[in-house]
Amino acid sequence: MAALAWLLIPLFAAVGAAIWGSWAARNRTTGDVAELAGYEKFREAMEKSHSGSEAA
Repeated sequence: MAALAWLLIPLFAAVGAAIWGSWAARNRTTGDVAELAGYEKFREAMEKSHSGSEAA
């Protein structure tokens, strides 16, 4: 019975690591896409306001 317990501990650790890894990768990807879209909007807004000040 003790041998079975020692075999199940790494199995549970591997399943937990797989679940955590998939969760961590999914959240990171979503954040990067949203941040890049926000940065692109910021750049467009800065280019528009900057181009108007050069003409004056």
